[in-house]
Amino acid sequence: MKKSKFFILLLTILPWLTFPLLGKRTIKKFLPGALFMGIYVTFEGMLAEKRKWWWWPVNVKPNVLGELPLIWGPFFVGSFWILKYTYKKFSLYVLVNLLVDSFFTIFMLELFKKVGYGYLVRINKLQLSIIFLIKSFVMYGFQVFYDKVIRGEG
Repeated sequence: MKKSKFFILLLTILPWLTFPLLGKRTIKKFLPGALFMGIYVTFEGMLAEKRKWWWWPVNVKPNVLGELPLIWGPFFVGSFWILKYTYKKFSLYVLVNLLVDSFFTIFMLELFKKVGYGYLVRINKLQLSIIFLIKSFVMYGFQVFYDKVIRGEG
């Protein structure tokens, strides 16, 4: 358990150490998309918990999703980095997301299992990859919508 908690702490904090390197412009531009997806994925986690898609045996606090450190750590900060370098280059965006999501699905899930942090239960790695791909399209679509409709950018 101690090993898991330390792992979760690192998982949450390390991505935030890169956050200042993004720059104010990037943060301001992509905050709506990253925030939207963080909230979306948090609700997805609640649904997944009810349907037992995956299981996070280590909770940060009682009645708090075990995956919140993952969502608001590497997922949230990673969204900024991916959007910063791939936004308006859709093919590159899809490719980068496929690579990052595949790395997570193939390697990180095994590491999570090893340290006792998380497991897939009622879905397999292919289904998780499809969920990730859908989320990447949702985030990109939201950012495009926000830029065009809210910001009025062309």
